Order: sequence, then C-alpha cells, then structure tokens
Amino acid sequence: MSAVQRRIGFAVCLVTILLAVLDTNIVSAATVPIVSDLDPVHGMDKIPWLISSFALASAAVLPLYGKLCDTIGAKKVFVGAIATFLAGSALCGAAQSMGELIAARAVQGVGGGGLMSVTMVVIAQLAGGGDGGGRGKGGSIGGVVAGAGMALGPWLGGTLADHASWRWIFYVNLPVGIAVLAAAVVVLRLPVTPVRHRIDFLGAALAAAFSVSLLLMTEWGGKDYAWTSPQVLGLAAASVVSLALFLRRQTTAAEPILPLSMFKVPAVRLGFAIQALVGAAMMGTLVYVMIYLQVVRGVEPTSAGLYLIPMAIGMTAVGLASERLAGRGWSQKTFVLTGTVAAAAALGLLATTQVSTNLWQIRAELLLMGTGFGLLIGQLIQIVQAAAPPRQLGIATTGTRFFQTLGNALGAAVFGTILSRVYEASGPGGSTSALGALRGAARSDGVQALTSGMDVVFVVGAVLMATAAYLATRLPSPTPGV
Repeated sequence: MSAVQRRIGFAVCLVTILLAVLDTNIVSAATVPIVSDLDPVHGMDKIPWLISSFALASAAVLPLYGKLCDTIGAKKVFVGAIATFLAGSALCGAAQSMGELIAARAVQGVGGGGLMSVTMVVIAQLAGGGDGGGRGKGGSIGGVVAGAGMALGPWLGGTLADHASWRWIFYVNLPVGIAVLAAAVVVLRLPVTPVRHRIDFLGAALAAAFSVSLLLMTEWGGKDYAWTSPQVLGLAAASVVSLALFLRRQTTAAEPILPLSMFKVPAVRLGFAIQALVGAAMMGTLVYVMIYLQVVRGVEPTSAGLYLIPMAIGMTAVGLASERLAGRGWSQKTFVLTGTVAAAAALGLLATTQVSTNLWQIRAELLLMGTGFGLLIGQLIQIVQAAAPPRQLGIATTGTRFFQTLGNALGAAVFGTILSRVYEASGPGGSTSALGALRGAARSDGVQALTSGMDVVFVVGAVLMATAAYLATRLPSPTPGV
C-alpha cells in the first residue's frame, strides 16, 4: 500500500470513529421529539429500550467481530460493519413506530459494534504495514476525535431535532457513511491470512447470551424491577450459567472465539482489567454529573449537555499533545498511569460536591477528568495489541472494547444501587430505587440526600480508578510511546 493510500485509510478510520462517537451521544438529545412524533401516549416508557437496544446488539457481536477479523480479514469485516450500520441508520430514519425504531436501532447496533473496535484493528494493520510492526500507531489522535464527538453529539442532535426533523439524526449518517464505505472498498489493502479457520459460532452465541443477560440485569435492576425480583434474579442466573458454559466452551473448542490462553499474557490480562475499571468509572461520571446538574441544580437538559464541553476539551488537548509527549519519552505505560491517576483525582474532587458548589468548579473537575480519559484513549488497546500474538490481533482489540462494555454495565448497576441505598438511608424515605430517588429529590428534603448519595458514587468511582492506577504500575516494562 502506498503512503497516500495509507493516509487515506487513516482518514477513513478517523471518520468512522467520529461516526461511532456521534451516534452514541446524538440520540439522547432527540428523545422527546421522537416520542412526540411516534407514540406520544406510551412512548416515554420505551425510551430505555431505544437506548439499550443499540448497546445490547453492539456488545453481543463484539467477540465475533474479533474472530472474524483474524479469520477472513479486517477489511471485509470493516466494510460489513459499516454497511450494516448504514442499513440500520436508514431503517431508523424511516421508522413509523417506536417498535420499528427500537428494532432498527438493534440493527444499527450490530454494525456499530464494529465501528470502534474493528476500526482499531484496521488502524493497527495500516500502521504496521501488514507485518505487525508499529501496531497501535494512529491511536493518539483518538482523543481529538472522541472529544470532538462528545462535544458535537448532543448539540448536533438537538439542532437537527429543533430545525429539521429527528429523522435526520439518523439520515445524516448516510452520505458520510457511504463515502467512507466507498473509500474503504477502493483504498484499503490489508493482509488476509491464507490459512482457513473455523469460527466458533457456539462460543459466540454463549458470549452474546452472557452479554445480553448481564446488560439487561443492570438495565432493569433497581429501576424497572427490584433487585430481588424473579426477573432480575433470573437474568443473574442466566448470566452465570452462560458465562460458565462459555468458559467451558473456550477450553474445548478447536479455535475458541476468546482463547483463555490470552489471559496468561500479563499485558493483555491487565489491559482488559484496567479497561473494565475505566468503563465503570466513566459511566458513573457522565451519568451522575448530568443527574446532579439537572435534578439538584435545575439545569435544563440541553444546557446540561454543554457541561461536557470542558471534558471534551481535555480529551482533545491531550490527543493533540500526545505525539509531543511521546517524543519526550512518555511510554504507553506512563500514559495509562498518569491518566488513571488524573481520573481518580477528578472523581475524588467530584466527591466533595455540595448542593451549592460553584458550577465552574464542576467544569474544572470535568476538564481534569477529560484530561485523564484522554491520556487513556487508545493506549490500552495499543498495549494489548503489542502483547497479543499477531494471529489474534482482532480478538485482542475487540476484547478490550468488550471488557469496557461490561465495565459500563456493571458500573451502572453498582452506582445505581449505591445511590438508592444512601438516599434511602438518609433521605425522606419512600424510595426503593435510583429512579425513586430522583423523583424524591424533587422534594426539597431529598436534594441533600441525593447529593450525598452521588458523593458516595464518586468516591467509589475514585477507588475504581485508583485500583486501575495500581494495576497500571504492574504493566510490563514500558514500550515506546505513540
């Protein structure tokens, strides 16, 4: 592949990542117009499914994407993921009911699961010229793209919903995505293994069953159903059983979809664990800062989204500075260690939040948080990619993303439970769930209790990030920076 083709390939990958980040944030700003148009009577009850259907489908296919990359080649999987995402986007824009839209979001999620993870495999192969060397280069700009997407997503979604139609938050993907798809087909020249492999579809199905059961349990537990309800306990049992069967399958399959031997490699094992902790802490930060602003401080939802701009600025600034830092001797281990410490410090500061805390202080803490997360973006994937066997590059890359998704789910469950318990213990009473706590906080005597509960959530988040920092110190001897 020529230098020009490689640069075009990198540009295609960055636009694809931007599409993925935008789509994660853009829908939240248009839920009210969507419900008003499609189902003004019962639509509000279906909003959680509108969000979770994408996440469930995305998480379910991640392990399979990794194996497919290593089996049939990253280019074919990349093109297929983009095409599926575009088909889902078109179906979302044309939906005539909430049920159709939720189903279309699931289709979009199947493709979306590959937009970020498979793209990182493509970047690694582009940087290595197909021989595995230089694996992970190009990830340093991920902070810039992710920061831009985080800042633009809610604004773009709200603007399209207000001045055009909510359908355009999906249709806007089509012209950009088609251009990316065409460029990928024409330009990308990636290595394909000449050896025929078998795909462990049973293992992929068990991994999907585990992911969906776990995500549904964390989505419903404490909100739609009590944690001790038959529905949640049944999902918990399904998660345990499917995980046990999956692990058993990985020890007997000829070519497992997630080889357990990978966990014998310290960098891979620690990289997966740190990514899961980061995913849990990031979930707590974004969700509960927004809740604090809207419920405790009375900030309008659209304006609350603007508070993410300092976080996006921090991520973008680090992305721009990472090349220079690497040139001054920063290793990938240094990036990860510094990022986890900065994120832990930011969460510790957020844990001091009171009802009357200056909102500029919140912005400053989110700026520090964005700096920490910006230092982490791409680095863990690069560490895992460099340590994994070349033939398992796809599995290693999508595995990192898979563990982040599981961390998101577990973080949401743990933090929601903590908030409910603290509120129930110190609040005005009558609340048995996080949702109930939010409703109760509308009463003046519940505001302080809700704030106290969020402070505990942030303390736990800080502990998770401190644990991630400790694990970062255990990473193998530093590899050169980006």
